[in-house]
Amino acid sequence: MAVPPLSELWNWPNPLPDAEFDKSEIETQDYAGYKVVANDGEIGHIDSFALAPDEAHLVVDTGGWLFGRMSVIPAAAVRVVNHDSKTVQVDLTKQQIKDAPEFDHTAGYGPYREAATEYYGPMM
Repeated sequence: MAVPPLSELWNWPNPLPDAEFDKSEIETQDYAGYKVVANDGEIGHIDSFALAPDEAHLVVDTGGWLFGRMSVIPAAAVRVVNHDSKTVQVDLTKQQIKDAPEFDHTAGYGPYREAATEYYGPMM
């Protein structure tokens, strides 16, 4: 199964679709704690995030919805960031996030990246 180039999947879109700012503003923001809203409703909040080129992603704590499970969402899935309401809308469903490989902080991002690229790549 072919996946998109990493430059598309693990980087912020520029400009973000439907956003009122461009990519340069992303680097000055702190997204920890922002609510994450999937296509079919709220899924959790941002635990941490990465802005580095070819590694940009959100680590989402799905809280009570999936019993504290952590998921990584590639930056390419971000549709809208609303700083007023502190929400990030992603172009994924709750089920897609639930079915994604589970992220383990102790293992880190490196081992997770390949599985996440294979999983999310065909969706983007």
